[in-house]
Parts: sequence; structure tokens; C-alpha cells
Amino acid sequence: MTKPPPRQVDPPPAPLRLRPAPRPVAMLTDRATGPGVVAAAGQAPESRLADALGLSFRDADLLRLALTHRSVLHDVVASGGDAAAAAARTNERLEFLGDAMLGAIAAEYLYALDPTADEGALTRRRVALVRAETLVQWAREIDLGAYLYLGRGERPSGGSRDRMLAGAFEAVVGAIALDRGYAAAKRFLRRFLARDAAEIIARAEGAANPKGRLQELVQQRFRLSPVYRTVATAGPDHARLFTVEVNLGNRLLGVGTGASKRDAQQIAAAAAIALLAAETAPTEAAADAEYTSENDRATEERG
Repeated sequence: MTKPPPRQVDPPPAPLRLRPAPRPVAMLTDRATGPGVVAAAGQAPESRLADALGLSFRDADLLRLALTHRSVLHDVVASGGDAAAAAARTNERLEFLGDAMLGAIAAEYLYALDPTADEGALTRRRVALVRAETLVQWAREIDLGAYLYLGRGERPSGGSRDRMLAGAFEAVVGAIALDRGYAAAKRFLRRFLARDAAEIIARAEGAANPKGRLQELVQQRFRLSPVYRTVATAGPDHARLFTVEVNLGNRLLGVGTGASKRDAQQIAAAAAIALLAAETAPTEAAADAEYTSENDRATEERG
């Protein structure tokens, strides 16, 4: 009796890949061809982003994970891969972590910025700082869309692209915190907060009634009232433009131009609020002292 032939054993499945090698695919934002161009890249997107931002990662795969959008799941499922396993290889978990980090870092920054602000004011300012529109602005500033790993055929536009950019920015913050420590994440965000926080807060707090808000600020800080003066009128009667200055004593705080004196005054007041808020923002040296304690440095070095 002859023995049956040996049973053929299937080879083990290949490790999950987010995209086929050797052609790395990233979403490139090219001014010549417009957003949404999928093209081959030489150096890995995570390496290019780290270089552009001056960051050094111990684990480059962590930054790659932060740049991997969930649209890659479609490719994995289409190729017979495990969707549940692939979901852990997208940036959603890092986005969750980065969102928490952003809130904590913004809260700490605001706490140091204004020692007299109460809990309600600090909460409103934190919401203004970490809102999606702000994160999209910062993401575009570092051209984050040029480094994202997307599923093939993905062409985000409008609101979906903005959500993608905001989530990726949060994920990058989370990756920095995990790889380099909380202090490194604070230093990364400080470049945006130190420059933009005062203006963002001023816009948020003075949006409804800049004149009223400015009146409160100068009364509280200087015990004086702002004075508005129309300095120019231009245009025909049916399309007048008024230019108004707002002064505090002999000091010019802001200038605004509008279709009515009231509109011009409101615009001038908003400019004045931004100026006063900027004056209360910590200097770079002060922010560094507040933000990166010796304990933070030691923690980062041990990590």
C-alpha cells in the first residue's frame, strides 16, 4: 500500500502592509497641479516631515502611523486583509492621544498667560485655541497634507480634507509626545501658541461686540476709556468708507475701515483687542522657562 503524498502546507500570511512596496504613495499638495495629487515619493514622507520640522524621532514608524489616514482600510479589505488589525495601523488612536495633549498643553499655556482669568474664561479660550479651524491652519502652514498616507483613489476636498488635516495634526502631536516626551510636544506647539494665541483669543472674545470688550479691557487694566476718532472718509455718497482710530490717551491702539462709522469702530476695536492681548503673551524666554522645567527635561532624557 503506497503512502499518500505529503500534505501541502500553505505558507504563513505576509505581514500586513499599508501600501504595496516599493512605490510609496503619499498625498502631495503641489502648487502647480493642485491638492489631491497622488504621486511617488523618494524619501519616506515621515522622514521628509521630520526634517522639515527639525524633529528627531527614535521610532520613525510612530510618525508614519500619525500620517496614515483611515482611508487605507479600503485597500486592506479589498486585498483580503484583516480590517480590525489594519484599523490599529491608522492614525486614529494617535489622534485621540494628541487631542488630549493639545487640550492639556493649551490649558497650561493659558493658565500661565493670564493669572487673573477665572475657570470660565480659561475654558472658553482653550476651546478657541484648539478648535478644528485653528488646527487646519497650523496643518496647512507645515504643509501636512503633503505627507499623508492615503488609500488609493482617495481625493478629499472641502470639509473632509479639513477634518483629515486637523486629525493628522493631533496625531503628530501624539506621536511627538510618545516618542520624545511631553516637554517635546509642548515645545512643538509653543511655536504656534506664542505667535497666534493672543490674536485667536482676541477674535473669539471680541467677536460679538469688540467695542464692548475693549471698553472692559481698558477699564480693567488702565482705568481709562478708549476714544474713537474718524480720520478719513472716502468714496461716493452711495458707497462711503470710513476710517476710524481708537486711542487710549495719546496712544493709538487700532485702526479700522468700514462702510459705516459703527463698522469702522468695531474693526478698530478688534485690532486694539489683538494688540493688548499680544502685549500680555509670554515672551519666548518666559514661555521656555514656564514650559520646559528641569523635571520635563529629565523626563524626556530618560525616555
